[in-house]
Amino acid sequence: MLEVSNIKVHVAPLRKHPTKESKVGFDALLRTLRVSADEVTSYELHKRSIDARKRNDIVLILTYHVTLKGGPAAEQKLLNRIQGRPAAKHIKLAEPNTFTLPKAKQPAPLENRPVVVGAGCAGLFCALTLAKAGLNPLLIERGDDAARRTAAVEHHNQTGQLDIESNIQFGLGGAGTFSDGKLNTGTKSASHRFILETFVKAGAQKNILWDAKPHVGSDVLPTVVTNIVTMIEEAGGAVAFRTKLASLERASDGSLSAIQVEKTNPDGSTQTETIKTRTMILATGHSSRDTYVMLKDKGISMERKTFAMGVRIEHLQSQINKSLYGPEATNPVLGAAPYKLSVHLPSGRSAFSFCMCPGGYVVSAASEKDGVVTNGMSLSDRAGKNANSGLLANVYPEDLPGDDVLAGIELQRSCEQAAFKAGGGAYVAPAQLVGDFLNKKASTGPRSIKPTYPRGVTWTSLEDCLPPYVLQTLREALPVMDKKLHGFAHPDAVLTGVETRSSSPVRITRDETGQSINTPGIWPVGEGAGYAGGIMSAAADGIRMAELVVEHYNNA
Repeated sequence: MLEVSNIKVHVAPLRKHPTKESKVGFDALLRTLRVSADEVTSYELHKRSIDARKRNDIVLILTYHVTLKGGPAAEQKLLNRIQGRPAAKHIKLAEPNTFTLPKAKQPAPLENRPVVVGAGCAGLFCALTLAKAGLNPLLIERGDDAARRTAAVEHHNQTGQLDIESNIQFGLGGAGTFSDGKLNTGTKSASHRFILETFVKAGAQKNILWDAKPHVGSDVLPTVVTNIVTMIEEAGGAVAFRTKLASLERASDGSLSAIQVEKTNPDGSTQTETIKTRTMILATGHSSRDTYVMLKDKGISMERKTFAMGVRIEHLQSQINKSLYGPEATNPVLGAAPYKLSVHLPSGRSAFSFCMCPGGYVVSAASEKDGVVTNGMSLSDRAGKNANSGLLANVYPEDLPGDDVLAGIELQRSCEQAAFKAGGGAYVAPAQLVGDFLNKKASTGPRSIKPTYPRGVTWTSLEDCLPPYVLQTLREALPVMDKKLHGFAHPDAVLTGVETRSSSPVRITRDETGQSINTPGIWPVGEGAGYAGGIMSAAADGIRMAELVVEHYNNA
């Protein structure tokens, strides 16, 4: 099989004929290879990206995998024939995907089956890998399954009543379920293709296999994660919802011996159960604050880490399209334009956009009473009127008072409670226009951009909702970002506060075997443990820890 990259397709001619993209791409592939369609046995789009550096000549950059009728001999003959041609450096033999799932020598006994805590991306893919390996894991999740969780989120949006165990943060799929399902990542892992293929098998669109910036959509993700649970169960795993990690026990040698869980019954009553296990994969996510407190009380080694806080910024998606795509802003081949911005300021501080949602909506992401938290999501069609992203500034360990490892969590909580107060209660969020924010002036209402936060907003000042150094960093960053993306600092753009849950302020330290450095048997994983940032990196970390767990069982 050949891999042919750097196939360029100009988007302007496709504006009125977007359905011809596939044919135009295939024709360009044939011209690059200098073969006829009859000589091709099969071809598959492997990667598709947009090069919009020249707004007047935007092109698609395509990569294909191609099999010729003559097989490997014909493919090698073609490679020999094109030597010396400019296109030669973009044509090579495709590298096979060598990733394979681990296999256990024998099933784990039920009294020592691995327990995965948390059904976010890290936990789901860890449990799936362990189940396929034959270790029959138990996956526990404090929140609900997808259907009940979606209902709880809708109930909160409509009434202001918050279920602290089933919300945007907690429940099947974790926080990623309601954040657009972006699958792009800056990390590399052999498991990435397996992760994407698993999503497709579970119901995601096939284009995530080749899109350079893939996303699933928050309307599709509940079905996807539900189907992954079915895969886990069919492979021998078990899944329990409304089951929260409450405590843990150690053996005389300091290693894990059991955990206590709190189970919520259908009638709302709770019961505590002890589960004997010497292997717990801790994939609780960055918002399971009571778990961090329990771990601290139990002496589990943790450390502070850099995290970020800020606001959610909204623009008109049409303006973002125009700024990035110019005359092709409405070309259906391109869709809603995404952006990613970062600046390093003379002060030494940094600011950046986070979780950019084209054609998306701001969501109410609270998981604690009397605290407002924002995030963003898009549906699969990305057809919303507004674009949004987190506008964040780094918070460093040295910014925090004292030496409490959980000081970052307390700072997050204080900002969320301040935002709740500024919004007037009922999870209404405080909002301010960019122009007023830059001039340190309270806002009195919207202009050309209407906020999408579902609980409504109170127009005010965000001055009391975030630390002064965060506010100052954002004020300094906005004009600089506007030079990179025209209109980013438009005075009508809406800032909704506060965005505090982009990453964990804590890292649960682990050794080279993947286990807690002072409690063998605990395997911290994913965003909540401080080792990932996003769906793909969390899923890959979950798989990697599962590989180490299988190795541990095989060597026992």
